[in-house]
Formats: sequence, C-alpha cells, structure tokens
Amino acid sequence: MATAKHKYKLPKGVTIRSLVTGERLQIAFTYNGVQCRELLPEQNITKAYIDYANGIRLEINRKITDGTFTYEDFFPESARVEEFSPERKKYLMATLFEKQLSHYGQQALNGTISPSTHLGYKKIIDGRLAPKWGGHFITEITPSELRQWIAGLSVTAKTARNILSPLRSIFDDAVNDEIIDFNPLDRIALSKILRQTSKKSEYEVDPFDINETEALIKHARLDERPFIQFWLATGLRTGEMLALPWRNIDWINKSMRIDTNIVTGIVDGKTAQVEKAPKTAAGIRDVMLSESALQALRNQKPASFLADDRVWINPRTGEPWTTESQIRKTLWAPLCKRAGVRYRNAYQMRHTFASTLLTNGANPFWLASQMGHEDVEMVFRVYGKWIDSNYQKTIVQTDRCEIGVKSV
Repeated sequence: MATAKHKYKLPKGVTIRSLVTGERLQIAFTYNGVQCRELLPEQNITKAYIDYANGIRLEINRKITDGTFTYEDFFPESARVEEFSPERKKYLMATLFEKQLSHYGQQALNGTISPSTHLGYKKIIDGRLAPKWGGHFITEITPSELRQWIAGLSVTAKTARNILSPLRSIFDDAVNDEIIDFNPLDRIALSKILRQTSKKSEYEVDPFDINETEALIKHARLDERPFIQFWLATGLRTGEMLALPWRNIDWINKSMRIDTNIVTGIVDGKTAQVEKAPKTAAGIRDVMLSESALQALRNQKPASFLADDRVWINPRTGEPWTTESQIRKTLWAPLCKRAGVRYRNAYQMRHTFASTLLTNGANPFWLASQMGHEDVEMVFRVYGKWIDSNYQKTIVQTDRCEIGVKSV
C-alpha cells in the first residue's frame, strides 16, 4: 500500500507503510547489489521509534561496508534470509558457473583442455547458461524445466549437446557432493527431444566448379593468387593454412608436414590466437604437393620465405594472417565479388579439393589421410555423391593438380 503521510520528518531510507493491519516502519538498503526493503516489528510510530529505525539502517550499512552483515541476524523471518545465506549462496547457479569456469581455466593451464575449448565453454556459460539459470538455485531446477528449455533452444543437436556439457558437469559434481539427489538431465530423454526439436545444420557442402576456380585465380591480385591457388590445391583447414611454416615444406619429396593449427582461445584470461597441435593423431600428417601447389609456393617465396616463418602473410600488412575473419573481410569477400563468383565461405575451397579429386576417381581412403580425417567415414558421409565406384586409380589428374594416389 502507499506510504502514509506523517507529522514526523523521516530520515533517508526510512518510510512509513500503511498496511491492512496498520502503519509500519520500513527501512531500505542495498545489499549485494540488491535493493532491499524490510518492515520493522509493529509498534506505535513515535519519534523515538523512527530514530531507532534510522539507527538500525545505519548499523546495517556499516556492517555491509565492513563485510560482516548477516541478513538473518537482523531479519530472521525475512524471505531474503534464504537468498542471502552464505550457505545457500553456494548453491546458486551463478556461483556454480563461476566455479566451473575457474575449473576449466585450471584445466587449460594444465594442458588437459585446449585454450580454444576453454573459450568455447566460456562462451556457452556466459552467453547461454548464466542468463537462463544463473539466478536459480541448483536444488530447485527440475527435469521438466530443463526439458522445456532444451526443446526451445532452436539449435542443431550437436550444438545443444555442447551447451549442456558444462551444465551436466555441474549437476554431476552436485550429486557427488550430496547437494542434490540426482542429475536432472539423467531424467530427460535427450535424444528424443533433440530428434524432435533440434534444427538441421544449415551448413552446406557447396564446392566451386572449374569455371569458378579459374575465375577466382584469374581475378586474385598477384600478391593474393598464390594463397588461393595453394588452398584449392591442398584442401587444408583454415587454421592449418594460417599456421603453415616454411620449414615444413619438403621440396625434395614434394610434400609438406602438417603438425600445427591456429585457433582462438583464452590465454592469461584474454582471447588470443593460439598455435596448437591438431586435435587428433590423424591431423598430424604428410600431405603430397601437386605441381600447382608447388608453383604457388614458388610464387610466394619472394614475399615471405626470407622471414623463415609463416608461409602465408596478409599482403596488405606483411604480417602473418591471424584469423579467418581477417581473410574473409580483406581478401576473400572482395575477391568473390571481383570474380563474379557466388559467395560461399573460404572453407569451401577444402570441399572443392576433396570433391574434385573424388569426381576424378581418387581413392577415398587415401584422401581421408591427406585431409587429416581419422577414418574414411567422414569422406563417405560428406562427399559420398562425388565418389565414383571405381576409385582405385594410380594417377589422378585435374585441371589444377596431378597427384599420385596409392591404392588401398
């Protein structure tokens, strides 16, 4: 009800409330960033009682400043006691998310997860989990609430599972610590929900045809052309292209060693580009170089060979490329426009490499090893429509490359 008018002058933060049961003094203060208002015991409102209320408020603010305020000591019957209880706060999801992020940070320092994985978890917690569940207590989250939330995520099944990974870890730890009796995610038919509600991946393998590749190479600036030609002729992942050093080029055996990758991760608490080994053992490999790829390297030599570091540099700065977005904005998007090629992301050059070789009869097992896949399943699943039934050939020739292919 509205604040009552009164003959006494009220100090800051002290008001009189008119309730059904009569007038009550109320004090206001801020605790842990929350604006709190508490009624004092029912009593005749006198100047002395108002002075008492002001004194209580000043004492509370003093203890808050000193860090010694305990809500229960002043307002044992308040609904906020549970909210601000130090013991209770341990079970607040916002607190548990902070603890989980700290755990991931320690894992990154120990080398058990990569800086890029750490960054991925941070984005999930900060962007997805904390906004939704940060204000909940872990003891109050139910399977039905989680089920409804998961059904409304509107992401692919893979993304949904990635989002749930930190949440599942927090619930598992809470079960082990006997904070909750069971992991609520264990009582959800996750596969069924995702099958019914998840989005299909919008990413499409959409390689460039021969006319498009010729146009891209033709319209590339002279200082851009080796980069484009080499990527089309090798099918490397973006991070592998960025990280490739000159020392890994074997001119005699016409091959290159792929053993590093550049990813975005967290270093010393900040987002940074990180050089790391490939995620799987299959990612570390020797890739055969076609004459087209070797010619691109020869043309690139004057620009970066003497620096004895990265092969591919940003021709506008003379410094190594650092991110995919940098390539997209300054080289790739303008090039597609100049060439009149329908825009697809630069990663389609990797798909172009694979689909072209398979169309021309390359052995899928050999191609899987060249592309850094652990087995051939990925090649058949992604590029199946380009695979000819007769794929065991000794020599594969295309308009861009001539590659010796070993039969399996």
